[in-house]
Amino acid sequence: MEALHTQGIRIAESLQQRTISQTDLWLLVTHLGDPKAAFLLVFPFTYFISKRAGVAVIWVAAITEWLNLVFKWMLFGERPFWWIGESGLFVNKQPQVQQFSSTCETGPGSPSGHAMVTAAVWWVVVSWLGSFLYSRTHSVVVSAVPYLLYVLMLVAVGLSRIFILAHFPHQVIAGSITGFILGIILGRRVPEGRPLLFFFMLSTGLLVCTVMLHAGLQQLGINLSWSIALAKKWCSHAKWIRLDTAPFSSLTRDCGALLGLGMAQYWRPGGFSLPWAPRALSLAVSSMGLYHVHRLPLPVQPQGLFYGLFFVKYVIVPQIVMVLVPGVVHLLTHRKKD
Repeated sequence: MEALHTQGIRIAESLQQRTISQTDLWLLVTHLGDPKAAFLLVFPFTYFISKRAGVAVIWVAAITEWLNLVFKWMLFGERPFWWIGESGLFVNKQPQVQQFSSTCETGPGSPSGHAMVTAAVWWVVVSWLGSFLYSRTHSVVVSAVPYLLYVLMLVAVGLSRIFILAHFPHQVIAGSITGFILGIILGRRVPEGRPLLFFFMLSTGLLVCTVMLHAGLQQLGINLSWSIALAKKWCSHAKWIRLDTAPFSSLTRDCGALLGLGMAQYWRPGGFSLPWAPRALSLAVSSMGLYHVHRLPLPVQPQGLFYGLFFVKYVIVPQIVMVLVPGVVHLLTHRKKD
């Protein structure tokens, strides 16, 4: 692995030197590939175009990110920004690389969560879009365009993660391939119409199983906080260490979103049927609502309180998109017609 990691550092160094003027673009791409973007951006946009595709997006995002967490705990992947210092191979000649505000994530590095969730979620979107375009145009060329854009997106997100020293190339490739496979499998098993009990049991089960796995590995003498210590040690700026990048933040986000999805389908089975103009209005208002929910400051101490509120935040996300905003828009537009 040492040779693979060393080659990865050289690739990151070359990428930074050649494209340092495009730093803002790389940071934008890495933000768009962040797993939370699947919940806060891709989900509402997709839902108001196709309810089933929207439900599939949040379902696939939650399960894929949870599996990514488990894989990371099992594989103990390094991250470039701390491996450079920990390896001791660059004492005499440090690579000409720099860190960024999005570099210092605290979880293990393999496989890349950004690449894995992006590959899974966007496969759901492009496969639906490709089928839709083919049904309207009967053109293989036109229906192939979303798949081409899908590949370009995966490459861009992967390169952005290498550029900011968050991942090695092999971690990005592993994440993309795994996410692609999960997107195909999970996209065929969308839990539409499932009872609330299903989502409650699933959310609780994932939470309990993950905590038990964590406790079991700790009992075996495996320190799962090793990556947090290394991130704090080697990050250029302490303020770049954020609790929302910790493994348990991913867990609470996924469990909260799944429970929220079940609650939204329970409150309003099948959702609201809206014409295109009210859908566009619902999308705009939902996006503003999710922006403010995302921006809500949470106390980082005690950590239990932070994780609890983080869970609640993502329970709220499907309620806003699927129930509250379209419900109000439906009520207002219905009254106008009357």
